[in-house]
Amino acid sequence: MQRLYGILLDAWQHAGTRQRLFALAIPMILSNLSVPLVALVDSAVVGRLPHAYQLGAVAVGASLYTVMVWTCGFLRMGSTGFAAQAAGRNDQQALRSLLLQSLLLVVLLTALCVAIALPLLPQILQWMETSAELQGLAQEYFLIRMFGLPAALMMHVLVGWLLGIQNARAALWMLLLCNTVNIILDVYFVFGLDWEVAGAARASVIAEWSGALLGLYLAWRYVDKGPLLDFWQKLLRWQSWRPLLAVNRDILIRSLALQGVFFVVTFQGARLGDSTVAANALLLNGLLLCAYALDGLAHALEALTGHALGMQDKPALQRALALVSIYSLLASSVFAVLFWLFGDWFIALQTTIASVQATAADYLPYLALLPLITVWSYVLDGLFIGATRAREMRNAMLLAVLVCAPIAWWLQSFGNHGLWIAFLLFMALRAGFLGFSARHLSSWFGTDQNAGR
Repeated sequence: MQRLYGILLDAWQHAGTRQRLFALAIPMILSNLSVPLVALVDSAVVGRLPHAYQLGAVAVGASLYTVMVWTCGFLRMGSTGFAAQAAGRNDQQALRSLLLQSLLLVVLLTALCVAIALPLLPQILQWMETSAELQGLAQEYFLIRMFGLPAALMMHVLVGWLLGIQNARAALWMLLLCNTVNIILDVYFVFGLDWEVAGAARASVIAEWSGALLGLYLAWRYVDKGPLLDFWQKLLRWQSWRPLLAVNRDILIRSLALQGVFFVVTFQGARLGDSTVAANALLLNGLLLCAYALDGLAHALEALTGHALGMQDKPALQRALALVSIYSLLASSVFAVLFWLFGDWFIALQTTIASVQATAADYLPYLALLPLITVWSYVLDGLFIGATRAREMRNAMLLAVLVCAPIAWWLQSFGNHGLWIAFLLFMALRAGFLGFSARHLSSWFGTDQNAGR
């Protein structure tokens, strides 16, 4: 306990660590907060249309699309860790190779997602047992959003790479452009052009391509402009792909498990009725708001962790982890209090549909608890991503799912309350298993960083 206190005190007093943390975290917090604002604006705009099934269609369609995009989140996570470690070694060729390899993966993953998602979409919507009106609009929304999928995946790569080289401001401008365009066009398309649910989807597609194109321009400014001959020769060697693919594979498995949990929440909520699935979507928007804010600190920890490992600087990593933990706990406590005191206002801001407001009000205490439980998984994700220790992340996620699944099955009889209790338990288990794996942090120094993959 005394040693832990010493580490925390040293981190709190170390001005250099605090300055680097804020230089990375503040731009990422600002850009991350703009992301859930898009979901909030979608809900607020579509929530003012006359029917609950219209809001439910956006919730279902966006959830299905988000499953794909977030499942491919390993593109950002892997890029950040490897880029940060290469930057710590000042290896410009490795940075360029990483960026080009990751963009090639975007092309392959886009084709794979389209080939899998389009045939399965009608069956998935039927399984949800929602109204015919909701199913039709959800399918229309999803199919439109698919045109933005390549851009969304490119943004994963570009944000991760820019953050890894500790250029958080460039990532900020890219995400701010994307989300600002989305918000403006959302209002104009839905109300100005009367495109309703389809308008919200079209706004998102245009916004994603705007952000991706700006990101490509910004990355080109910072990437090494040396000859590409060596890169193409390296590209043909399987050995050059193994580290990136191994980490991406494990993060993919971890992301599939996580997105599966979120999908089950939406799926089970849909089976409980249109108002319930819509209410759960509004509550999860609160979790997204909290998660994206706290992820700004976690993203900063990713870059600082990778840089410290690249330089083999153990005290720098300990200070970064301690400082991020302190600030993340403070921020999550603020969110918990705000959701507890102003949860009704938060729901009313998103929809005027009385049945959805009344349903959501019954589950606001769960939303207030979520920030205090989920904060630790965000912090530890940042640590493991920066270290490219994907295997530990994968194992912790799978264990949490396996332990929670039978409990969630038993809790089905409690309806939506049981669903939320199971979700809270899953988040707690996820953080606990990650924390147990982090006990080996000291062994990460002085060894091959690929060993944990």
